[in-house]
Amino acid sequence: MANVTKALIGKFMFQIGELAKRCNVTADTLRFYEKNRLLKPAGRSESGYRLYNQENQKQVSFILKAKDLGLSLDEIRELLEIKLEATEHSCFEVKAITSAKLLVIDEKINELTRIRSALKKINDACCGHDNDDASHCSILTALDANDA
Repeated sequence: MANVTKALIGKFMFQIGELAKRCNVTADTLRFYEKNRLLKPAGRSESGYRLYNQENQKQVSFILKAKDLGLSLDEIRELLEIKLEATEHSCFEVKAITSAKLLVIDEKINELTRIRSALKKINDACCGHDNDDASHCSILTALDANDA
């Protein structure tokens, strides 16, 4: 879109600070999204300022919701590209992205469960007395053990 006249600014379009306020993010966050090809201003003012519209606001909302679900910038970009050309893509493609993320999350949960179990085991074995020195602490002994 070419430079936008002042009449449209304020009524249908707004500058980065206003979009940031509406979306409860910083202007730097919006610049970051633009730099990473997640957001493209609807236009520029005569003086070169980025201008945004309601569609941009919806896009930022989409990005924030996707981030809350743990999706990466690349995954969000891919979903946005599919959304922009939805008739050219299938639900299968979208689901493939979220299914892959679920697998990664399940792997992380399994790893964290294993770590928690091992830490709890050595933590529970420790007497935890504050009047004993740590020279015989079972946690330090377990961490010092040579069993790999």
